[in-house]
Amino acid sequence: MTNHVQKTAGSGRSGGDAELLARARALASATIADALDQLGLPGIMTGLARHSGQGRIAGFARTMQEQAAPYGSFRFEDFAVGRGFDSVGPDEILVADMGGVEISTLGGLAAETMSLRGAAGAVVDGGARDIEEIRRLGFTLASRCLTPRSGKGRVRVVSLDEPVICGGICVTPGDLVVIDDTGVIAIPAGAAERVLATAEDLDARDNAFSARLRAGESFTGIAASLRHA
Repeated sequence: MTNHVQKTAGSGRSGGDAELLARARALASATIADALDQLGLPGIMTGLARHSGQGRIAGFARTMQEQAAPYGSFRFEDFAVGRGFDSVGPDEILVADMGGVEISTLGGLAAETMSLRGAAGAVVDGGARDIEEIRRLGFTLASRCLTPRSGKGRVRVVSLDEPVICGGICVTPGDLVVIDDTGVIAIPAGAAERVLATAEDLDARDNAFSARLRAGESFTGIAASLRHA
């Protein structure tokens, strides 16, 4: 596990962690995606959409892998998703790998649990339900789908805090996850500083581009001058 994951909920984080989160929250997922492209790094999740929560959020990944099968394949006790919900603390985001199935692993009570623990949000490569309750809580959720179909009897937890695949991206505990209305990004922990610095440079170019547009210059001319669009 990474150092991020070893810290317990409520124990506080280092100043460096807080700075990384603040920098990530200031950057659009599209800008971070461009930085990942520029650096030749993965991290842009596909097929996931944000269904609740407002504003851009960032947090360190806690991971849960699940296996799905036809109803009745697993006992109620196998649906031990509560261990994952109970493990997520402040400045952390649960990342659940369900293999993209249209089965819910997360509903209103799960979102309430994580909200009370101060979690930043959840990302599910699979289904979630009770979206009205989750929205009332203001909890940030991104998932592949929404469905009323319960995971009880259909899903079992395979692992916690091990690498998972979510939205086609390998996410390791401690990776920096960013969610906004455009999409979901997972920045590899070891590359976070490099990715954010690159994204901040791109963001500065965006701002310069915008200022020159407002000054009356053409899009084509600015793009050629800044080699940026």
